[in-house]
Amino acid sequence: MSQPGTVRVAAIQTVSGPDVDENLRAADALVAEAAANGARLVALPEYFALLSPDETAKLRAAETPGDGPIQRFLSGAARRHGVWIVGGTLPLAARTPGRVRNTVLVYDAAGAVVSRYDKIHLFGFDNGGEHYDESRTIEAGDAPVALDSPFGRLGLSVCYDLRFPELYRAMGRPDVVFVPSAFTATTGRAHWETLLRARAIENQCFVVAPAQGGVHPGGRRTWGHSMIVDPWGEILACRAEDGPGIVVADLDPRRLDTVRRQLPALQHRRLGGAG
Repeated sequence: MSQPGTVRVAAIQTVSGPDVDENLRAADALVAEAAANGARLVALPEYFALLSPDETAKLRAAETPGDGPIQRFLSGAARRHGVWIVGGTLPLAARTPGRVRNTVLVYDAAGAVVSRYDKIHLFGFDNGGEHYDESRTIEAGDAPVALDSPFGRLGLSVCYDLRFPELYRAMGRPDVVFVPSAFTATTGRAHWETLLRARAIENQCFVVAPAQGGVHPGGRRTWGHSMIVDPWGEILACRAEDGPGIVVADLDPRRLDTVRRQLPALQHRRLGGAG
């Protein structure tokens, strides 16, 4: 049970495939597990509803805001389980033909949408053996997003955004940052933990990073290691093994206050403005 003043948060790890209905059933079971463990704030990973070797599948699954099976699932799960859900990402219709937005929607415990963030930085990687180019099917977002909530100020980001620290500075001093991800095994092994801990330390905030983790249909391997990090950069929880599951931690606002008071680095900024 959480201590008074704390909030229990869960980061969900999945190994999603091309079947949306199957992915939603798997996600629902994990949200239920998180709620049964006392979580009030639950975060799903990037592409939790659809991760296909056919990159055009997301175009066919694209939903309009407020309408579609993935959005109905997220709203219903939040309401049934009485939790806030940071809904990983889902494909929403874009302005550009042949593209979608890779979107995070946040739902409150009544099942209402309270915030939306469209992934700004689109992953590109080519080491001769692996090749990824999200810009072929995704239209980039253009605005950072943070929202005030019963759990403090929540900052939203997605996967590759993690490599761009200026995004987090633009969130207006968040208390908790979410990074739903599908890091490749190659980049995750090298950089995942380092980047998550760096974003927590430099912004003096909690970081919650639910991830895809395992081998997907078509052979893609994601790094997993879904993780929750505190403002001092200490890892509160991490799922070391592949496969679906949850990690849970209690976020204590007193820890946030202590770190910021003892080392007031955010007040000492000189470039890019205070805050």
